[in-house]
Formats: sequence, structure tokens, C-alpha cells
Amino acid sequence: MSLKVVEEDRGEWAVLLVSGELDLVTAALIRQHVHDAVADGRRDLVLDLSRVLFCDSSGVGVLIASRRLMRSCAGRLRLILPARGAVDGSHVNRVLAALGVRRLFDCYPDLDAATDDAADPLSA
Repeated sequence: MSLKVVEEDRGEWAVLLVSGELDLVTAALIRQHVHDAVADGRRDLVLDLSRVLFCDSSGVGVLIASRRLMRSCAGRLRLILPARGAVDGSHVNRVLAALGVRRLFDCYPDLDAATDDAADPLSA
């Protein structure tokens, strides 16, 4: 399976809707979309990972690099990682938690919460 990325604007937030497998082959696509958003002057970015079916260490690496890039330009990165889903929650959520890096990210259950400045992130 491949990776598909659809871009959407939600007010001040640039949203990347990601679906498929996030791995060594496809991680560069996410990296490019994040870099393009920053190059376009976007400083508020949401990665909707709720439809990502698989994530390996390359995928985790690109998420951490995206966090670092957004912080370096005084931006914000939010992830959509529902705690509960069709098969006991988001795969990416479980991978990040197992690796102990989930706490590095501001995670939200859905797009409405992720783009609402008054919403609190999910607890790690």
C-alpha cells in the first residue's frame, strides 16, 4: 500500500490528511509536504494520521523531524491520533507510545479539536 497526502486549509492551520503506510519508502513524501508548508509561510500545521495503517521507525523519524522543524520556525505541530478507533486505536498512537515519544507531540482526537486553540491535547 502507498501513502496518500491531501492538503486542506482550516483557518490559520494547514492540514495534511495522511492515509496508507508511513515507512522508509513513503516518509520522504511527508517530509516534503511539511517543508513545502513551511516554505509557503505556514507556521501552524496539523498532521491527521488517523488513517495511517502502518508506521515504522522511518515514519517516527519524520514525525520527530517535523516537530523539530516547526519548533525552529516558532510554529506549531499537532497530530490527530485518536485513542480509540476501529481496531483499538490508532496504529501510530500505539507505535509512538511504545517507543516513549508520544509525550513529545500535542495530539488530538479529531480535526475540530486539533484546529481549536481552546481545546486541550489528549494526555500521553
